[in-house]
Amino acid sequence: MGVIIQKFGGTSVKNTERILEVAKKIVESKKMGNSIVAVLSAQGGYTDILLEKAHKISKTPKKRELDVLLSTGEQISIALLAMAIEELGESAVSFTATQLGIKTCSNHNCAQILDIDSKKIKQALEEGNVVVVAGFQGVDLHGNITTLGRGGSDTTAVALGVTLGAKEVEIYTDVDGIYSADPRVVKNAKKINRIAYSEMIEMAGNGAKVLHSRSVELACKYNIKIHLRSSYSWTKGSIIKGEDKMEKEVIRGITHSKNLSKITLRDTPHRLADVISTLSNEGYNIDIITHDFDPERGATISCILKQEILEKAFEILREKYPKNRKNLVHIPNLGKVSVIGIGVKSKGVAAQVFKVLSENNISIEMVSSSDINISCIIHQKDLEKAVSLLHERLIEEAK
Repeated sequence: MGVIIQKFGGTSVKNTERILEVAKKIVESKKMGNSIVAVLSAQGGYTDILLEKAHKISKTPKKRELDVLLSTGEQISIALLAMAIEELGESAVSFTATQLGIKTCSNHNCAQILDIDSKKIKQALEEGNVVVVAGFQGVDLHGNITTLGRGGSDTTAVALGVTLGAKEVEIYTDVDGIYSADPRVVKNAKKINRIAYSEMIEMAGNGAKVLHSRSVELACKYNIKIHLRSSYSWTKGSIIKGEDKMEKEVIRGITHSKNLSKITLRDTPHRLADVISTLSNEGYNIDIITHDFDPERGATISCILKQEILEKAFEILREKYPKNRKNLVHIPNLGKVSVIGIGVKSKGVAAQVFKVLSENNISIEMVSSSDINISCIIHQKDLEKAVSLLHERLIEEAK
């Protein structure tokens, strides 16, 4: 029937019991006449354990060595799953990214896939094997092990789908689909049966942790359908695909992300490009940026970044601009709430968002918007309240 890519996340293979259940699911798909390529993450929580070990040795471990360490998690998963499939009577062979030739750039901890050599996979499939591949990892042109960043196994799965000409990639996780908000925060969150690539990219990039945003971007580029579903059942999940011209819903979801901070450099003669480059050159990812210029006082530049890098980023700017130290301030403990949906900018949604937050005394630090996304930076203590209120007003009451 063709090649099917099935990716299983950490919670799906977190222990021996779950690995055996995943093996049964794969074997059942194989017996239906499909050629199966299974992509695995490390067992749930294992990557965090490895990170903890690394930081007990070094406060700032070398990125190359971190990749060598973190890539071992997936190697354990694929070997155990291959064994489990063999125990069920099917042939299976596991491959690390290095063995397969999943070539990446040399950007350690956040590498991008450049090419995949499909010869070994195709040969193994022709021999009747289930091919089990380590996700999240690759090898650069110098032979160094690299990793793709947290959630990168999703991107590995889609990249393999592109290479092998798959029409669909199945992403198995511990939830049965994509929801209009985090069900742990909003009790009336509803499952989304179908969602456009563009909307899913925004949701993934703004706090919805069910999919790696880069995997959706890749699927969009090559028009590969993603089916996000539960590894605990055969229930149909959520389909991510091209735009639906008949789609009537304006708001798709309310996402949120925690542990953010804001740095502001006031009344500075320095250019925006210089300030942002100073942080970017250190490898820091910046979320939202605002720039206001006054001919007499200079520029005021603000940016949002992860709380964990606040102190280091703040110190870098203090050293870079010693004359502006008094004008350099920061606000910690922030979060971001985002309203996602095609057409939100043209439907007056922004006014509703601001009204809901204002009516409930939730102050806004910064705002960012596009045609399908309105994001507000607020204090973290108000985050879950904001998500619930916006979901109620813009999704539940809009039925």
